[in-house]
Order: sequence, then C-alpha cells, then structure tokens
Amino acid sequence: MLKVDRINLDLKSRRKPEVLRELVGMIRQDDDAELLLQTLLKREELGSTGIGKGIAIPHGRSLLIDKLEIAVGRSTKGVDFDAIDKKPAHLLILVMAPPQDPGNQYLITLGRVAMVCQELTKKKQLFDPQTPEEFIEMVRVLEGKVR
Repeated sequence: MLKVDRINLDLKSRRKPEVLRELVGMIRQDDDAELLLQTLLKREELGSTGIGKGIAIPHGRSLLIDKLEIAVGRSTKGVDFDAIDKKPAHLLILVMAPPQDPGNQYLITLGRVAMVCQELTKKKQLFDPQTPEEFIEMVRVLEGKVR
C-alpha cells in the first residue's frame, strides 16, 4: 500500500497541525484537503495518536476518501505529538479510510502498521532509509518478520 510519492523522509513542519497538513497534502491537494485536516485535528482532540518511541499514527475516516489511503512522513528534528512517553514523533504514518470499509481493512491496516512500527523501533532503523524506495523495502522486510 506504500507508494513512493506518498513518502516524505524530510518533513519540514515542526508542529502537529502543520505536519498533518503536509501528510494530507500527499493524498489530497484539492479543496477537500482542508476538510480532511480538520477531521484529523478533531480526532487528535479525542486523544493523541502519538504512540510513543518516536512514532505517531494519525488516522481517521471520512466520506471524502473512497479507499484506504496511507502517507508517511519522517522528521529528523521530531514533532511534539503529545505522545504517551512525552517524546517527539519522528515517524508519522497517516491512515485514512472511508466510513464504509468492506473487510474492515482500516483496522487491519492500523494493526499491521503498529506491529511494523514496533519492530522498527526495536531495530532502531528509523533513519536508515535515505529514499522512499529504501523505506518501502525496509517495511517489506519488517512486515515479513511480524506476520
């Protein structure tokens, strides 16, 4: 599900709203992008999606999305994402899905993302990939280990 054009290994923003805007911009650049951003910000008000150990998995459902979408961003300096361990997020994986989700792919994908991220933090490989292609290959290898 990862696509080269949806991976930014050098996020510029340092604040949560701006980082979310960068991530949304990878999946939508039309008028709906702002509405998707507002959906994510409202979701963050319910509880942070910063899961700790430098990882955040912002996610949500929207009628503006017609299929599961993923965007990945990495921040060298880190972003305060109100994570449970109070540490900045360096890897942010946005998962968006439509409300109607045959096969419940949204929850399955969130679970797989969390497992791959757990493996990634164990291996301390977050900053190894230098290109989106290298990032995708690293995820493929890690995903094979958690199946």
